[in-house]
Formats: sequence, C-alpha cells, structure tokens
Amino acid sequence: MIKLIFAPVFLRQLKSLPWEIKEETIEKIELFKNKRNHKMLKVHKLKGKFRGVFSFSVNYRIRVIFQYNSENEAALLSIGDHDVYRD
Repeated sequence: MIKLIFAPVFLRQLKSLPWEIKEETIEKIELFKNKRNHKMLKVHKLKGKFRGVFSFSVNYRIRVIFQYNSENEAALLSIGDHDVYRD
C-alpha cells in the first residue's frame, strides 16, 4: 500500500469540485494506493516542465498530478481538468 500525502493546493482544489467528482476522486485515490491498479488508472509520467511528476485519471476529464516521494509514498499535488497541466 502506498502512503499518501495531500498538498494543501490539492485539498483546496478537491474541495471546490462538484460532490459527484469528489466522491469519484476518493474512490480512485483508494484504488491508487494499491500499485496493481495503476494500469487501470492510466498512471503515466509527465514531460517538459512536469518532468519527474506523474498523473492518473479520475475520469475522462479529471486528472490527479502526483509525485513519488519513495517506493511506498506519494504526494498528491493537484487535481483538475487538463488545465491542471498549465500550472
């Protein structure tokens, strides 16, 4: 199981999302904790200014940006639609 750290920005962004998306996000975060689910969540490395950072899908529109702090720990940094990649 992966231990999660939630960045304050992530928590603020999550709080501002509609209730249905919050609920779906919480379900996907629970799946993310088990590395066997990463393929299903479409976990992938980002490039360019996001080098060293990863992303996974909540749904077709919403993404979570995170980084691995160690093999068993990840920090959730940001959540949103594809505009989240512009930060």
